[in-house]
Amino acid sequence: MKEFFATFVIINTVSLLLACNVLAAEYDIPEGKQRLIGQIQYHQVEQGDFFQKIAEQYNVGFLALLAANPSIDPFLPEVGTRVVIPSAMLLPFIKQEGIVVNLPELRLYYFEPDKNKVHVFPVGIGRQGLATPKATSYISEKRKDPVWRPTKAMKERYLKEKGVVLANEVPPGANNPFGKYALRLGTSEYLIHGTNKRFGIGMRASSGCIRMYDDDIKWLYDNVALQTRVRIIDQPIKMSYENGQRQLIEIHEPLTEEPGKQTIKLANAVQRFVGSNRNYWHQLVPVIEKPTGLVIELEEGEQDEGKTY
Repeated sequence: MKEFFATFVIINTVSLLLACNVLAAEYDIPEGKQRLIGQIQYHQVEQGDFFQKIAEQYNVGFLALLAANPSIDPFLPEVGTRVVIPSAMLLPFIKQEGIVVNLPELRLYYFEPDKNKVHVFPVGIGRQGLATPKATSYISEKRKDPVWRPTKAMKERYLKEKGVVLANEVPPGANNPFGKYALRLGTSEYLIHGTNKRFGIGMRASSGCIRMYDDDIKWLYDNVALQTRVRIIDQPIKMSYENGQRQLIEIHEPLTEEPGKQTIKLANAVQRFVGSNRNYWHQLVPVIEKPTGLVIELEEGEQDEGKTY
C-alpha cells in the first residue's frame, strides 16, 4: 500500500505540471422515467499516459477509471491499450433538483433550474473513519480565496498520524487545501471546495468535505445560487427500465468504514428488478462480486455479461 501511494504521488506531481483543463459534463435530462445519460467512451493509451492524467482529460474520477479497467496498470498502462471511460451513468433515484452527491459513485450532480440540464462532476469524499455524512442541506455561503482553519480534531490527528503541527489558519494560496473556491453546506463545517492537489478527486481521501477539481468548483461557484438545495445520498446500486424495455443496472463499491472489501447487500427492489431470470443473474453476479461502476444492460440468452453502456 505504501508503494502504491508513493508511486501515485510521484506521478501525480508530474500531472501538476501538465496543462489540463477539465470541463463540466452537461447532459439533457431524459424524458419521463428514463435515467440513462451520457455514453461510454474509449481512450487509446499513448506514451506517457497514466490513469490520473486520463481521468483529468475526461473529467472522471480516479477510482471510477480503476473500477472500469481492473486489468490495466493505472500507472504504466501499455501503449495502445484501450481504456474504458465511464462516462455513461444512470441518474440517482431522487427528485431532480439542486445538487445531489451520490457517495458510492463519487459524483456530484447539479440539476440546472428551468433548463432541463444536469451537470456531472467527479468528487473526492471523506476517507474511512472520517466519512462524509448523508445529509439534506443547502448552499449557505460562497467563498472566493477561502482561509483554511483546521479544527481541533484535525490538528490532533495530524500531530498523531504525521507528526505535523498545523497552523491555526492557512491564507489563500498554493498551500491552502481548500483551493480557490468553497461552498458551505448550511451551518455545518462541511464544504464543497477546490484543492491544491490533484490527488484525491474521485477518491475517499478528505477529512469529510467534498473536493472538486479547480475548474469544476469555479463553475459551481459561478453558476449555483445561494440557498440551492443539497442532498448527499448513498445509492451504490441504480436501476432503470429504459423505454419500458431495456433493464439497465449500475453497481458501485459500497461505502465501508472497515478495511477490506464490502459485501453488497441486495435490497428487495433489486431482487424484484432482476426477478427470477437465471440469465440475468448469471450476468449480474460477477458485477456484484467486483463492481465496475459501468451501466450494464441485462440481456436475454446465455451470455457471460450484459451489454455495457
